[in-house]
Amino acid sequence: MLALQSPTIRASPCDPLRKSLNAPKRSKKRVYFISATASPNVSAPKREQDPKKRVVITGMGLASVFGNDVDTFYEKLLAGESGIGPVDRFDASKFPTRFGGQIRGFNSEGYIDGKNDRRLDDCLRYCIVAGKKALEHADLGADKRSKIDKERAGVLVGSGMGGLTVFSDGVQALIEKGYRKITPFFIPYAITNMASALLGIDLGFMGPNYSISTACATSNYCFYAAANHIRRGEADLMVAGGTEAAIIPIGLGGFVACRALSQRNDDPKTASRPWDKDRDGFVMGEGSGVLVLESLEHAMKRGAPIIAEYLGGAINCDAHHMTDPRADGLGVSSCILSSLEDAGVSPEEVNYINAHATSTLAGDLAEIKAIKKVFKNTSEIKINATKSMIGHCLGAAGGLEAIATVKAITTGWLHPSINQFNPEPEVDFDTVANVKQQHEVNVGISNSFGFGGHNSVVAFSAFRP
Repeated sequence: MLALQSPTIRASPCDPLRKSLNAPKRSKKRVYFISATASPNVSAPKREQDPKKRVVITGMGLASVFGNDVDTFYEKLLAGESGIGPVDRFDASKFPTRFGGQIRGFNSEGYIDGKNDRRLDDCLRYCIVAGKKALEHADLGADKRSKIDKERAGVLVGSGMGGLTVFSDGVQALIEKGYRKITPFFIPYAITNMASALLGIDLGFMGPNYSISTACATSNYCFYAAANHIRRGEADLMVAGGTEAAIIPIGLGGFVACRALSQRNDDPKTASRPWDKDRDGFVMGEGSGVLVLESLEHAMKRGAPIIAEYLGGAINCDAHHMTDPRADGLGVSSCILSSLEDAGVSPEEVNYINAHATSTLAGDLAEIKAIKKVFKNTSEIKINATKSMIGHCLGAAGGLEAIATVKAITTGWLHPSINQFNPEPEVDFDTVANVKQQHEVNVGISNSFGFGGHNSVVAFSAFRP
């Protein structure tokens, strides 16, 4: 979750509402697992063995500040390169924050026709390119998609903000010129479900198709839901992830108003400082990160390249505050434990965490506190922060970080957390500070948390038949 720099926003108390709700009680099994909080005597359920229910990753695609190629993206991360710089898409000279992880020179040639490319919001463009690249990676380029049952192939790509440029331009047209000057694409291109819809239409995929919008937790929510469609037998294949393009005046200004952003304008490349004592807020980023998820049975039947395995995930809510995390970390620790239960993994098996780590004052330490509740022995766990180099991509953050997690598993190399100058003493993990490390990942988890108290965690491992 993005914790703000000062308590300027406070949710209204809703105790009367809470008292009126009769929430169902959790099962004894779930209460026992969570209350045990990672006791080594608690055995996790066995991992899924049914090839119809095992979910594997066969393709990855992205749009990022480091370009549209997955390998290049990870090479830049391993090199510790920062993608943060001055915002020049518009005049940001009067903003207290004037930098971000802005994508420049985005190329959609060969993936979107010219006419549509000119009309689409960047949020949609990033999704379509990332989705098609992921399918190419999965050996499902345009010439091979006819070999799969498209009625059992779906798309679930979410966005925290939706088509913000189209929305902003439409409001401006209304104010300055009247309703007749609003583009007919205003509503379709602004709503958050249109990324999934347009990608599904383009591909002819007729399976489950919708979006999830849970702020910065969006992508992991989409992975979790997409995998469950496969596990329930509702789809053979799902294209899932997140997309975001909010570095425009209203997007930057909105987060400035929340007092959430770093203002280190004199040195943008070192502005995103997860876990550093001198961190002063997060850095906005943008892009899209998409995975192709398939049942193991379906992937093997078509001879797909199996990259890694999705083991499980979980989602929940802090039920605490609309922007700040719970100080005790209960929502996050419970979500991590539930994800491990869903994955059939014990806490002792996890040795890598791609952290949410936004570089906010309260958020970074709240996540660390929650992780420590789950993992009693932190000496074997490596933890790093992708956002230190690409910024916080909001609804797309979990998508790009899932790709980084899978690349860590497949390459055996962890990218550094850069800008680690003066770390907080509470962070006694190995944060892969400033230099990449070689590390064989047994089980890796990726955390994402969002405004509203939304928590999401997904677990991956290397594929083993």
